[in-house]
Formats: sequence, C-alpha cells, structure tokens
Amino acid sequence: MVKDDDRSQVMKQIDANLRKVYQETLEQEIPERFQQLLERLKERDSGDDRG
Repeated sequence: MVKDDDRSQVMKQIDANLRKVYQETLEQEIPERFQQLLERLKERDSGDDRG
C-alpha cells in the first residue's frame, strides 16, 4: 500500500507538472491562421453594424 507521505509527494509533483504545462500553454503564440480567422470574423461583425 502507498503511504500518505508518498501519495502527498506524488500529488505535489503532479500539481507542479500540470502548472508548468498550463503556464507554457499560456505563453504560446496564437497561430497565424487563427489570428487571420479572428480578424476576418471581427471585420464581418463590424460590417453587420450598418443595419
């Protein structure tokens, strides 16, 4: 059976690794193709305001 201390250490390690991966994901740039799509959608939305 796994001891509580061992389980606690494993949980801390998992937590640290998840935080690291999440932070790395936040720091990634948005791909150019996605930026272009967002720009096209923004332009289309601003064109709809003419009503």
